[in-house]
Amino acid sequence: MKSIAVVEPGRLAVVELPEPELGPYDALVRSEIAFICNATDRKVVDGHFPGMDGSLYPLLLGHENVGKVYAVGTKVTSFKEGDRVVGGLVLEPSDPRYQSGWGGNSQFVLVRDHRAMVADHVDDEAHGWNDSFQIMRLVPEGIGLGAAGLLCTWREVYAGMFTDFGFKPKQDLVVFGAGPVGLSFIRFARLQGLNRIVSMDPLPSKRERALAMGADEALVPDEQGFARIRQLFPHGVDALVDAVGHNQIIQSAVPLVRMGGSICVYGVVGSPTITFNKEQGPYNFNLFIHQWPTRAAEAAAQDPLVSWIRKGLLSAGDFVTGTYSIEDFEEAYAASQQPDAIKTMLDFSAWN
Repeated sequence: MKSIAVVEPGRLAVVELPEPELGPYDALVRSEIAFICNATDRKVVDGHFPGMDGSLYPLLLGHENVGKVYAVGTKVTSFKEGDRVVGGLVLEPSDPRYQSGWGGNSQFVLVRDHRAMVADHVDDEAHGWNDSFQIMRLVPEGIGLGAAGLLCTWREVYAGMFTDFGFKPKQDLVVFGAGPVGLSFIRFARLQGLNRIVSMDPLPSKRERALAMGADEALVPDEQGFARIRQLFPHGVDALVDAVGHNQIIQSAVPLVRMGGSICVYGVVGSPTITFNKEQGPYNFNLFIHQWPTRAAEAAAQDPLVSWIRKGLLSAGDFVTGTYSIEDFEEAYAASQQPDAIKTMLDFSAWN
């Protein structure tokens, strides 16, 4: 099969390797589409993802995959041939020359049947289980490919917001960054009944998207923008989200948070240390660091998200800014790094 590999940091290539080996709890999935993750995939491609040093390359790339089941193992009960599923990966490449950077940008991927493993009491590391299998789920009927793929991003954000960060209706919210994560925070906050929602982003195109997602205001993160935040929230903001993962954003949020409020950092922060001047904020406030999904909450997020999609409240068209053939992967990755890119989709039709 074909797969996109980061041959070495900064260099992508199509490689040929055997199809993944089908285990008893596995379903083999033929990929239909995948999305480029603006945060994780970029760090893997550039060689900056924590824990993935140069000795691990070449790495098979990608983790936002959707496809149809092609074959099933003998103990699979949750999937059948022809089902559409989200979350397939190549965690153990058949070719020992390659390591896994999750491997979702492959012609074939595997999903493992978490529910069957739980039922058989083999949901442990000794039997090859890990928590990512919880989010390998069926895509319900009537959910388009774009929305199915975006469930990878949307489920993570929803779980982070309402489980790890504990957002509640009527709270005020400021979101730094209006990329796919920031826009998802804004949209979900509006749909869940949060109060005043303000976006901060330096790009006019992204501020426009934030307003379309439901933000009450979209500001430039400069002195004028911060002055406007202080005017809107004279007693401080209930919650501020760093949807970029940058130390300076955390520092900018400290003087704006209310007593007992929260600064919520979403995603992997590039620096191993986080520093800020706490004296610029109130005596008591929360700092949440969300670097990795809480898988059980992420899996549970699919059902409310599917409900919003079916009601027309959440649309892939608001997030997808480019669709490319998998054969044009280099062009697609270049496009995904443009400042105004939101989500870039890879179409696997040419490989199937």
